[in-house]
Amino acid sequence: MNTKKWQNITGWALIVTAVISAYLIIHFRGDNLYFLSFLLFEMVLAIRFKRIFSPAMIRTAQIVLGLLFLFSGFSKGVDPLGTAYRIEDYFIAYQTEWMMPAAVFLSFVLNAAELLMGALLLFNIKPKQTSWLVLLMMILFTLTTFNDALNNPVPDCGCFGDALIMTNWQTFYKNLVILIFVMIVFFNRRKIKNVYSHSAQWAMIAGFAAIFIGFQYLNYSNLPMLDFRPWKVGNKMIIDKQLPVKYYLTYKNKKTGEVKEYLSPDFPYDDPRWIEEWEYVSQRVEDPNVVPGMNLAIINENGEDVTRSYLNIPDFHFFVVSWDLAKADKTAFRQINFLHEKAIEYDISMIVLTASFPEQIKAFKKRLGISEDLRFFNADDVVLKAMIRANPGLILMKDGKVIEKWHHRHLPGWDEIEKIMKAEN
Repeated sequence: MNTKKWQNITGWALIVTAVISAYLIIHFRGDNLYFLSFLLFEMVLAIRFKRIFSPAMIRTAQIVLGLLFLFSGFSKGVDPLGTAYRIEDYFIAYQTEWMMPAAVFLSFVLNAAELLMGALLLFNIKPKQTSWLVLLMMILFTLTTFNDALNNPVPDCGCFGDALIMTNWQTFYKNLVILIFVMIVFFNRRKIKNVYSHSAQWAMIAGFAAIFIGFQYLNYSNLPMLDFRPWKVGNKMIIDKQLPVKYYLTYKNKKTGEVKEYLSPDFPYDDPRWIEEWEYVSQRVEDPNVVPGMNLAIINENGEDVTRSYLNIPDFHFFVVSWDLAKADKTAFRQINFLHEKAIEYDISMIVLTASFPEQIKAFKKRLGISEDLRFFNADDVVLKAMIRANPGLILMKDGKVIEKWHHRHLPGWDEIEKIMKAEN
């Protein structure tokens, strides 16, 4: 076999192996030394044989990277406020809360940078400079996610927003695979031919940047055009047919150390010898009646959980969501007060869910002249932020199903609400 043919086979084999490795990540949720060693070995090979890659292979790597960056940037850019919440998590984890006011700005910058890098790679714009920028960006991301995997400062980095949830180890593995493609492009950047003029490239960069920033602002000033969270329109947040809850008990043999899990009550609790030899370790509960992602707990002024009584209302009803009343849009609340009066006329329930304290709620209602009939309940602020990306936001429900959602900038008139209710019936 001649050298050129061998190089061609080896180069494509490395690219295909990297793609397969990306797929295998779904099977490795935690740390795995063998898989990590395999990924590092692939990276070493990509560096060792960096000169064997043909223009077609380099272009393939560019396209793969471009599509990945575009997907990553889009999944976060479609929900820039959600990305800002993830950035705030990092500020808290690294004890830099003083940077909280910059979270939204950094969200816009980060998402736009990823989208821009994706476009530059895909359309082969400024390939040499882009190669450097992508390498530096991926080194930063990889080091950050390596720390996340080791120390778990945040449960999810939000690399793909809410579109694709990965563990911290999976995110780190993902970045290692991306780095393999980055190495192919970076070490062969001088082989990449540029087909655009200097002025055309800068015009395209400016155009792409404007589009990506505008796209984010559109999703920031409205609700995200694509909702990947559990509380999206059309989702049902309760299970109609209640199923029995399963309790699993884990026991350990005192002599051998053997561990067994039993579905309660299917274990030999009436066997004295078994009781003597085995000791209780832990309990695991499987509740099939919990909708994935439905972790809302509505707490009344007496500290009682009244979630199910409101989610199970068979008729139309409203949730007004305001995670922080101090930061809520006051004009919107005055409009919500008017909608509440109309809701009373039609015998439709409306409640406000907030994480603010009772004394704050009382002062807020008095300051804005909100009707005493509009009841306020407490809920976790993280859950409220996930329900709707607005403060306040309005959610129309029926029999546990999310019918419609509105941002406070675009609250509906009662006529619009009536049309939606008639269409739903």
